[in-house]
Amino acid sequence: MSDGLSKNSITNSKSLTNAPILSVQGLGRKIQNQWLWQNLNFELLPGERVAVVGASGSGKSQLLRAIASLDPIQAGYIFFQGKPIDSCYTPHYRSQVIYLHQRPALWEGTVEDNLQQIYRLAIHRQQVYTRKVILNYLQLLHKPADFLQRSVSVISGGEAQIVAFLRALQLSPLVLLLDEPTASLDTATANCLETLVAAWQQEEPQRAYLWTSHDSAQLQRITNRQINLKIYE
Repeated sequence: MSDGLSKNSITNSKSLTNAPILSVQGLGRKIQNQWLWQNLNFELLPGERVAVVGASGSGKSQLLRAIASLDPIQAGYIFFQGKPIDSCYTPHYRSQVIYLHQRPALWEGTVEDNLQQIYRLAIHRQQVYTRKVILNYLQLLHKPADFLQRSVSVISGGEAQIVAFLRALQLSPLVLLLDEPTASLDTATANCLETLVAAWQQEEPQRAYLWTSHDSAQLQRITNRQINLKIYE
């Protein structure tokens, strides 16, 4: 299994950046006693925008979920800032490495209730909800301030996705794992979410993301290299 980069290109890239944020070494995942992928190796460097590509069934979503510590692995190791993730405090790790997909779950109440609710969790109680940050993001998305007062029971699927993104980005994660996040959205909303992720990364150049999408044109716009998964035989 290869991430599609030559040894020389990896060496040159590392020489221009800091140590990797994430390192995947010898990773393997089984489903019903069949290897989905095995001996998978790659690094995610600060500031990178990486596409995870492969045929249907190659395990793109499972890879992102494994990195997010949501699914088990049967072989290998995942390191975050040089430490194996099984030695990290899981809530802290998941606040720094956030998984987002196309069907977000929202709490009842308004959009702003959803953004504030996250700070009631123990891991985030040292942080403070900052409305100004959210309003700046909404301006990028061409959304009015009163969008915050809308009930999540009446917003569209695309708007729910925006809420999920805002809820994650306000926590200032270091890594986003984006699993087909715009697959069910109209073009305008998808473009808005691309803009939002770009703004998040520009705020802190060390931030990085992995993104899966069936839209090859989108991946060309928003990523600078690819990890290629192949169906294991």
